[in-house]
Amino acid sequence: MGQAWADGFPEARAAFEEADEALGFPLSRLCWDGPGEELQLTANTQPAILATSVAIHRVVAASGIEAVVMAGHSLGEYSALVAAGALGFADALRLVRKRGELMQEAVPVGEGAMAAILGLDAHRVEEVAAAAASDAEVCSVANYNSPEQTVIAGHRQAVERAMEDARAKGAKRAIALPVSAPFHCALMRPARQGLEPLLEATAFSALSVPVVNNVDAVPEESGEEARRALVRQVDGAVRWVQSVRLIAERFAVGEFLELGPGSVLSGLVRRIVPGASTASFAEPESFERWMAARSSD
Repeated sequence: MGQAWADGFPEARAAFEEADEALGFPLSRLCWDGPGEELQLTANTQPAILATSVAIHRVVAASGIEAVVMAGHSLGEYSALVAAGALGFADALRLVRKRGELMQEAVPVGEGAMAAILGLDAHRVEEVAAAAASDAEVCSVANYNSPEQTVIAGHRQAVERAMEDARAKGAKRAIALPVSAPFHCALMRPARQGLEPLLEATAFSALSVPVVNNVDAVPEESGEEARRALVRQVDGAVRWVQSVRLIAERFAVGEFLELGPGSVLSGLVRRIVPGASTASFAEPESFERWMAARSSD
């Protein structure tokens, strides 16, 4: 993860070196050499993805590419705030590592679950989740990913009931997700309570460009707004559909660039805004091709 960027660009290598120093262990070696089972621990995965995303952004920014607005999906909101100058890179790394630990500790392994509901309107998914919940069991929408994909989270038995009900109500598929904890639901309240004082003790600055937050799908410009949104994001739903639509409409954005290890968000954007142009820069080759095409236009 990210090694090709570090090998090819000094800006990216410097980002990984800063990450190693900030965390006090060789995160870069874990990203590049594994072992995979250690990298998959959420306390390691979160800073690894953040470091890779920031490394890629530094290369893109050094090439003169400037965004008019930014957003990040869940953990990606931290990367967006670093890129917008609201949050220091070292602070963000330490925060997301602790965020991962707190999220993992919030719910005993096996007690929670998440599932993707495909082909059912988000409002219907909300109803299905609410019907599956009880006074003793949580089940709610965690991610509004696309018009065709809504993710639910909560206690395992409640999520399983919701999956069955969703299928009965016409969902094309209901897929249990291989996650270590039920993120972005009320079961994450202990994680929110643990992370909030750390966020309060962290310096936030004004944003150089607006960042559309997950929990409200509104653009932020002040550091205090960004801080409050990160607190509420821990146990609040990721409103990605609403965020992308706002970016396309209010900011008149027609081209979306995905900076990070993967291309999932580009696919979601095309489903949310048909006709939108997207590019994902998981590897340097994709960025170099995009820059070459841009130069020839």
